[in-house]
Amino acid sequence: MKRSKKYLSAVSMIDLKKLYDLTQAIELLKKTKIVKFDSTVECSLSLNLDPKKVEQNIRGALILPHGSGKQLKVAVITKGLKLKEAEAAQADYVGGPELVDKISKDWMDFDILVTTPD
Repeated sequence: MKRSKKYLSAVSMIDLKKLYDLTQAIELLKKTKIVKFDSTVECSLSLNLDPKKVEQNIRGALILPHGSGKQLKVAVITKGLKLKEAEAAQADYVGGPELVDKISKDWMDFDILVTTPD
């Protein structure tokens, strides 16, 4: 199989016999990027923990500093003073009956729809 110039250039930067620490690995990952979009990176860590011992179990959650990627678009259907509240809350689409008409014509450029009972 023939490889691209970018791929061959990236592979030539990597020393397969060397063990990189985390910061070096991340820097090398940035230098050897061969695609034009943000690619997925998988990381495996060996912590040498015994899962049978309760004190060695790891549980927790992680909040990513830049989110997980997708920005949700929110549409709000309401009337009166609630229109200003929705705009202040930075909803992407705010409206009343005109937004209902737009949605009834197969417009679906939002991820979440919020409505008020009025």
